[in-house]
Amino acid sequence: MFIEGINPVIFTIGPLTVHWYGLMMSIAAVIGSHLFLSNGKKMGMDEDNLLNITILTILGALVGARALFVLTNWGFYSANPQEIIRVDHGGLAFHGAILGGILSAWVMSKRYSFDFGNILDLTVPGISITYMLIRIANIFNQELLGRTAELLPFERHPAQIYGFFIGLSMLLLHNYLVRNRSYKPGGFFWAFFLVYSFFRGFIEETFRVMPLPFWGYVNEAWGAGFISLTQLMTPALMLLGWWMFKRSQHV
Repeated sequence: MFIEGINPVIFTIGPLTVHWYGLMMSIAAVIGSHLFLSNGKKMGMDEDNLLNITILTILGALVGARALFVLTNWGFYSANPQEIIRVDHGGLAFHGAILGGILSAWVMSKRYSFDFGNILDLTVPGISITYMLIRIANIFNQELLGRTAELLPFERHPAQIYGFFIGLSMLLLHNYLVRNRSYKPGGFFWAFFLVYSFFRGFIEETFRVMPLPFWGYVNEAWGAGFISLTQLMTPALMLLGWWMFKRSQHV
């Protein structure tokens, strides 16, 4: 979705500038942390330990998200190193966030002797909501734009809105599974990871303006493009999600 003249800044007071991207990130952190803590306490986990895990997992996710984005766009950041720390300009890789969050959660769950699978499951609602809010923030930053399409009633695909509904679908799927399925620890997270990888790779990436680094095909009529780096990785990510789900249920 492209909205001409939209301002990524909410307001500025002296040296303080508040961006929509930062606001959405903050709201996501608050909601995700609340859900993680409240659901963890229902499982009998210590609140102080859960809070420590929350803080470290959020930090790990942010570092991982930024690091992977910078690495996959190294041509730009090597020429503009001052932009590496400018998260307010956008640029977070969701797969990097998952990797950084998983590593942090694993370290902290070992420290407090929590079941790692349970910790992963507790993150799913927060991850889904974060994905939704970040895609809304992408509209204000005018990034992750959809491809132009000749056969649509509008100029281009609203790719950020597609991403928002992917996050919403993941949240609704998680809530459905919690009510109607009984999984061993880790089952809800890896089910989420498997389905998300499919939606991200074969829906959102297809209609986003993305570089096609290897072999590229773009259908101008429908605004569909193949094959981005994420699309190339999607079968492997889905296989990983399926394997980890099966493994978690046979422990």
